[in-house]
Amino acid sequence: MKLNAETLHIHHERVLLQTRKPNLSSLSRRDQLPTVQRVQWSSLSNKAALGFPIRLSSTTSALDIRRCFLSKCNSQDTLDSFEQNPDQEFSQESFQVSVQGKQAPILKILKESNSFLPHVVLASTLLAIFYPPSFTWFTNRYYAPALGFLMFAVGVNSSEKDFLEAFKRPAAIFAGYVGQFIVKPLLGYLFGIMSATVFGLPTPVGAGIMLVSCVSGAQLSNYATFLTDPPMAPLSIVMTSLSTATAVFVTPLLSLLLIGKRLPVDVKGMVSSILQIVVAPITAGLLLNRFFPWICSAIRPFLPPLSVFVTALCVGAPLAINVDCIVSSFGLLILSLIIAFHLSAFIIGYYLPGIFFHKAPDVKALQRTLSFETGMQSSLLALALANKFFQDPLVAVPPAISTVMMSLMGFTLVMLWAKKRVTS
Repeated sequence: MKLNAETLHIHHERVLLQTRKPNLSSLSRRDQLPTVQRVQWSSLSNKAALGFPIRLSSTTSALDIRRCFLSKCNSQDTLDSFEQNPDQEFSQESFQVSVQGKQAPILKILKESNSFLPHVVLASTLLAIFYPPSFTWFTNRYYAPALGFLMFAVGVNSSEKDFLEAFKRPAAIFAGYVGQFIVKPLLGYLFGIMSATVFGLPTPVGAGIMLVSCVSGAQLSNYATFLTDPPMAPLSIVMTSLSTATAVFVTPLLSLLLIGKRLPVDVKGMVSSILQIVVAPITAGLLLNRFFPWICSAIRPFLPPLSVFVTALCVGAPLAINVDCIVSSFGLLILSLIIAFHLSAFIIGYYLPGIFFHKAPDVKALQRTLSFETGMQSSLLALALANKFFQDPLVAVPPAISTVMMSLMGFTLVMLWAKKRVTS
């Protein structure tokens, strides 16, 4: 009776094993068990797992069969749990990768929208010429907040250490100042005289060209430097701020020497413009980046497209407001003189620093920075001064053209130099 009961019990366990789906991978895992245990019941477990009938021998007992069955179940459960967790981790990682894959193109487009700036500026120029009402609403009162926003974008992507490092390069700062208030006024005087003596243009046009060469550096040069060589942006800001601060005294003096007429400047208004356009936005961006970096991380991807849009407005508005004078019979000739004027400044500003700073480790970046600083200046300020202090409206035509061409030429260089720097 004992043998029959034991045989029935073994037969029942064999039926249970046959109903369970075999898993060949579990066999390989059981083969890794210690040798002593495998010798005792590995053959039984293999047969049971494959559904073969188990033949009892004199050395086989019901305890061996139970051990075989329990080992089969435990190894299968262990294998199931081992296989289940990697699947869960893989699914979570794949989900995160898929989400990042969906977000990455959007963030990439936002961050790389600066590369479209020359195309956007060109499109805004054409739009301002053929449909001026699209920009005439952007009047002079919007210029300061718009340029201030561009400076805020630079401040968010900078730190106070960058500006401390910039002041450690007084020679480079002095070179930028010389390019802005010595090289550029000499070029302005040359092209202003040529406009009247060689090309027979009215004297107010030549005065407008000279006026453009007398004003301080453009805040757009800081933004162009930031797009091309971000580490050099604080140095460019220091150069522009210095030229803007001293323009209160230098601009009237240069205007007196070049134009022959003292040009009154609103000192309080100039200081207020400096604070609004340069100091306050940069400081706000630096403080925000210092104390609330998570906010900067959240808004940083959206700053490039907004900056492109604001720059297009600053370029298109002066052109749209003065479009009648620009498209006049001598407008093309003025355009050619302005292009030659700025092109000469860009070239001189690039190659002269290469001679004096050829031993600097970042000489190429410094050349690009000084080229922007020399070739780009505050034509919007010259336009405002021309409208306020000169009765002849022709004086305002060169500054209006200069605003457009300076931006187009500068940001074309941004596109070329930034692409070359990435590929090199």
